[in-house]
Formats: sequence, C-alpha cells, structure tokens
Amino acid sequence: MKAVAVIPHFNHSGTVGRVARAMLSAGLPVLIVDDGSSANEQAVLQQLEAEPGIRVRFCPRNGGKGHAMKEGLRWARAEGYSHALQVDADGQHQLDDAARLLAAAEREPDALVCGRPIYGADAPAVRRYGREITNFWASVNAGVRVRDAMCGFRVYPLAITCEVIDREPVGDRMDFDIDILVRLSWAGVPLAWVDTPVRYEPGGISHFAPLHDNLLISRMHARLFAGMLRRRLGIGSRR
Repeated sequence: MKAVAVIPHFNHSGTVGRVARAMLSAGLPVLIVDDGSSANEQAVLQQLEAEPGIRVRFCPRNGGKGHAMKEGLRWARAEGYSHALQVDADGQHQLDDAARLLAAAEREPDALVCGRPIYGADAPAVRRYGREITNFWASVNAGVRVRDAMCGFRVYPLAITCEVIDREPVGDRMDFDIDILVRLSWAGVPLAWVDTPVRYEPGGISHFAPLHDNLLISRMHARLFAGMLRRRLGIGSRR
C-alpha cells in the first residue's frame, strides 16, 4: 500500500498547517487542494508548500468540497498512490487516529475505511440528528448498514474510487462524502469502520450552510433512492 493524505481546503489557513504536519508525522506525504480561497489564505498555503512533503494545487474558483476532493483523488492516483487518506482542514478530527485508519486499510486494502465519529457534549444536537437521518437514507440506498456517511476522515482505494468518480455524477459540494460512499458500495467496495472522536472547537469555522446544503443533500438522497430502485429492479443495471 502506497498512501498519501489529501486535504480539501477553503479558508482554513489557521488550522490546515497543523493538520498537514500531523499527516507528515504519520508518515504520509500531503496533497492540499485549495478550493478558491482568498488571497490571504492562499499566501499561507504558499508558505506551507515550502515544507518538505507538502504540495498544494490551487483551483481558480470555488467549486465545492466534492470538487476539491475529486481533484485531489485524481491527483493522488496520477502520482502513483494506491490509497488516499481524506482529512478535513478544520482540525476537528482526532489526527492521531490516522494510523488506525491506515492500519485498517492495510488489513482490508479493497475497502473504503471510514471514520465513525464519537461525539462529545460540544457537538450541536441539530448536527447529530441530521446525521442520523442521513445515515438511515444512506443505508437504505447503499443496501448495507452505514454507520456514518458524512465523516470526512477516511481511506479510499484509489483505483476503484477514481473509476467511479470518472463514471458517475458524484456530488461536487457537501453531498460528496455521502454520494461517493453509496456509489462505491454499489460498485462492490466493502465498508470498514474505525471509531474516532470529533471536536467542535469554540469559534470554529464551518462552511456547511444549513438550508442550502440540507436541500442539496435531500435532492442527492432522492437521486440515490431512484438509482437504488433501478438497481433492485434490474433497470439499466450493468450487472
């Protein structure tokens, strides 16, 4: 297994350096995809890129988290890596658990290894309830139990993942994490789970827009549900 860390970034210059250096400490080279951040934020990334093991690709405009992740996964595949560890730039993840996710990927190299968040008292209740609804529909659509569909801390097997994102209409924004998980499950990729704590820091920056992104995710669930029904009925199935 040849692994790399892929970090999608948008205006998180206060935390992305700590995240990138933690991945280097875990033995991973780092690819950062900047999703059209402001000039001041990009200046921080340019300084960070001078550190050995960290590379940055700048997107000319903001295309969404999913767009940045697809760019990063294709980039990692083109560089010859077999697996990519996705980690968010905001520092909410338990970064020391990267080693546990990578060990699980070593044991199951064909699996999508997903972080299963363990929330503390700092987690907003609305986020927890929303995730439970999403996990229910993701399980229905995937046809397997999905313990958490939205955690951006996971290890992708790159060959099949890039094949799916090149072939399927995987979401470009906050719907990406859910969409790619369901579509990889449809492609026969097993899901593996690693429990990991998630922190909500006071004053932390979130780019999740509740109204817009919940509507986006609802439409995605509807599309996936229709796709699941077509697969169950054998309509247009490739199998």
